[in-house]
Formats: sequence, C-alpha cells, structure tokens
Amino acid sequence: MKNYVIGLDYGSDSVRAVLIDAETGHEVLSKVHWYRRWKENKYCNASINQFRQHPLDHIEGLEVVIKSVVTESNVASELIKGICIDTTGSSPIPVDQEGRPLALTKGFEENPNAMMMLWKDHTAIKEANEINELANNWGGENYTKFEGGIYSSEWFWAKILHVIREDNSVKNSAYSWMEHCDVMTYLLIENKDLKSFKRSRCAAGHKAMWHKSWNGLPAKEFLEQLDPYLANLRDRLFDETYTSNEVAGNLSEEWAKKLGLTTKTVIAVGTFDAHAGALGAKIKENVLVRVMGTSTCDVMVSSKKFMGDNPVKGICGQVDGSVIPGLEGLEAGQSAFGDVLAWFKDMLSWPIDNLVLSSNILTDAQKAELKEEIEHNFIKKISAQAEKIPLDESIPTALDWINGRRTPDANQELKAAMSNLSLGTEAPHIFKALVNAICFGSKKIVERFEEEGICIDSVIGIGGVARKSPFIMQTLANVLNKPIKVAASDQAPALGAAIYAAVAAGIYADVIEASEKMGSDFEATYYPKEEKVAAYKEQMQSYNELSSFIENSIKNK
Repeated sequence: MKNYVIGLDYGSDSVRAVLIDAETGHEVLSKVHWYRRWKENKYCNASINQFRQHPLDHIEGLEVVIKSVVTESNVASELIKGICIDTTGSSPIPVDQEGRPLALTKGFEENPNAMMMLWKDHTAIKEANEINELANNWGGENYTKFEGGIYSSEWFWAKILHVIREDNSVKNSAYSWMEHCDVMTYLLIENKDLKSFKRSRCAAGHKAMWHKSWNGLPAKEFLEQLDPYLANLRDRLFDETYTSNEVAGNLSEEWAKKLGLTTKTVIAVGTFDAHAGALGAKIKENVLVRVMGTSTCDVMVSSKKFMGDNPVKGICGQVDGSVIPGLEGLEAGQSAFGDVLAWFKDMLSWPIDNLVLSSNILTDAQKAELKEEIEHNFIKKISAQAEKIPLDESIPTALDWINGRRTPDANQELKAAMSNLSLGTEAPHIFKALVNAICFGSKKIVERFEEEGICIDSVIGIGGVARKSPFIMQTLANVLNKPIKVAASDQAPALGAAIYAAVAAGIYADVIEASEKMGSDFEATYYPKEEKVAAYKEQMQSYNELSSFIENSIKNK
C-alpha cells in the first residue's frame, strides 16, 4: 500500500497544500488559496512598513486547500500519514492562554496589533536597534552572536517589544506569543498544552535568539533591561525546541472531521518556508539554495565539526538542526528580490491604471482584456529589451535596498538609490539596472559566506523567479560566476514540508534519505559566460561605491 503526506506552505499572499506520494515524491495534487483580507490590503500601511495579516486568512485557507486535495485526489484518508506546515518568518502572533490568536477573541477582531506581523513588517526598527545596543554593551552574553551579530526589525523580540509599547490592550491581554508556523501546528493537534507544545527549532534559533549553549532563550536579566514585560513573557514561552522531523502531535478529532482525515495522521513540528524549500531541493553541504520570490532566503548546511562554535557574521543565524537534524543550518537573504521588480512594474503602470483603464472610451470588457494582456507581457517584454542592451552601453547603477537590507549585516533603515541616469536612460535600462542590483546583492551574500570560510561549490535556485526568468538567472550566474541549477518543482517549500512529514510519520528513517527519494529534480542549469563575468565585476564596483555612499549618508544623518 502506498503512503501519502501533505506539505502545507504559507507564503506572503497565499497558502498551498500539496499531496505527495511518499515513495517517489510525485505531486498527486496541489491547491492554492489567496488570502481574502490581505488581498483587500487590510491592516497594512506601506508608508510606515506595517504589514499585518488576520489569522482567519490562514485558518480559512488551511481548511480549503487540505480538504480540497484530500477530496479531489480520491486517496483514502487512512493512507495520508502526516502533515507538516511551513510559513514565512519571523511572523509572531499574540495568543491567549489557550493558544488562540488574540485577533480571534472579542474586542481584537479588527486590531492590527493583535494580528500576525508578517516577516516584512519593519515597524520595529527602533526596538531592534535597542536590542543590538544592549546585546553589545550589557556586560553579559551577546545573544545575537549566532544570529549574525545584528538583530533585525524583522524578528521575534523586536516586533513584540514594538507592539507592547504601542498597544496596552494587546500587552495586557496576550498570555504568550507564537511564531506563525507554531500557531498553525498547534491549531491542528489534539493536545492543547502551551507549556509542553513542541516549538520550532528553526523559528526559535534563527529569529528569537534561542541557543542551547545558554540554555534556550535569552536570560530574564537581559530581557528585563529591554522591558520587564519581556522578562515575564519568557516564563510563558519555552525552553526546549524541536526539529521538524519530530511529531508535534496527532490531528485532533475536530480537524480530522473538517479535513476528511483521521486522528492517526501525525502533525510534524513546524518550520520556515525557506528551510523546507532547501530540503525540497536536496540541499547538501557546500551547496547554496536560493529561495527566490518576493524576497530571498539563502540557505546552507554545514557539519558541526567544521563550524564548531564559530559564529558567521552578518547572516540570519546558524542553528543546529534547523534544516537537517545533525547539521548546522545557515540562513541569509535579501529583504526584496522580486519585490524590487514588482515595485518598478507598479510604478510604470500608474498611467495605465489611472488614465487608460479609467477612460470612458474603452468598454469594461476591453479594459479587463487590456489589463490581462499587460500583466501577461510586461516582464517578458521588458526583459527581452533589457537583455539586448550591450554590456558596454551606459546603464544606471541601482541598489536593491528598497525594503532595507537583510544580509549581509542587517540594516532595515537603508534605502534604495540609483545613479548614472541620463536623457538616454529608458525603462529597459532601469529594469536592467534593477536586475543587476538584486544579483549584486546576492553576490555580497556569497562573498560573506566565503569570507567566513564557508565553501560554495554550486547554487540551486527555487521559486517563481528561478523558474520563470531566464534573463535574471543568466545574469545571476554571470555575477556569481557559478553554475546555477533550477529545481523543477513549483512547490519546493511545500515538498520540503512533506519530506519532514514523511520522516515524522516513520516512513523514512531520516530527512537525508527522504530528501534523496522525494526531493525535486532539476530542469535547467545556467552557466556563467566568461566574456560577461569580467564586465559584471566592473559594474559591481559601481554598486559597491554607491552602497558605501548611501550607507554613510544615512549613518551621518
């Protein structure tokens, strides 16, 4: 009899479930649900970098996609052995004593501060700066040292500190806080006990300064200097963390009925999408996996024997077992990758949206057709034009910091910039400059890993950008001067989550074996073109000069 598992992958805009044949890794069926409230732009304010999501978007989506793959696949429910959930992060949520998101309780239904703070919410820049100042000067353990030495406004403690200072009602009503991947896992299991619940090692280690060398989370004495609330909160959090090959619990009777499954289905410990994606792409030592979407996460694994206790500077953490149990998981990334190009597209679309599509000359049907045609062709056509621009033709130099800088050396106060504009600069020139910028930002991450002694033999790209844009992937191969393989799976994070589920369910002995059997094949390889590598090296010098100028200008303000 065959065994099946489900990977549930929460992205920034939607949630998808994939039903996977655990023997082969074959995708039987997948379903996607777009968040309704998020699509309506509720609870967000881009002008202050506030991005919040209502838990109902996630809960409704979970029920829709899992129920759909179970029902439509005609796979017997008792053959679906496990589920694992991956999410973006750090995305903390305040919860009550039962572990219920505060936004689902009376009086908080429409309060953004009671909702999930999406990874790209940067309202906590001031609080992150305070954490860094204290960590470096309080006289005790520097709790940021295994998180690259710089704590980010994108992460757990900074976000909580920001909300409890801004909103006393949330501060006084939240019993505890949980990462998104933990909340959704807790929702599905039968045993509802917050204290014994198995929290994600991946989330806690990379975003909450958890490390076994100091017995878990930062000491209360440290947290109290930031705010007494945080010291008290520590008692209501956790000491131990768990890797995602472990069982968090069995599916509850309530959710088994809702989803058409049985209570024998095990729920694995939750994880982050990038780490699951790396596993879905068959990550190994000395391989860099780039999860390329709206932002990027760059993931590597390394043996403890090689790494020792040496912290890698300026990345998003190194955590034992966060990707593959027994190996150190290393994470870096860019706060904006696809988002840089989406911003440019939206900006150029202003006259279309506000003049053409609001015109009375066109019928509603014509407007809809035109909008669809533009959406379909925009990136394709401007990429083709940008690709034709000779390397010796003058193009602008751009920075990729449109949403701050995640790594190397997190700094969400940085802003993007552009230089070398002229009257000859056209839209394809700017597009090419932006593509160069996101690739140069990637190169800075690779350089940091290599400076810190981490060898990178090859690169794997996963995600929509990797599969849909040969122009970007070829530019990246030229800039990195390394071959890049592209994973064939459209759903590598969900596939990786399914791999964890297969191990938790006892189908495989470990995630390495499961990844080899179930992981994605590769559909393309981009090799650096020797004649272009030198030209991009020269252009990157301009990127470095502009980076230094902007960073120093912001520092000196």
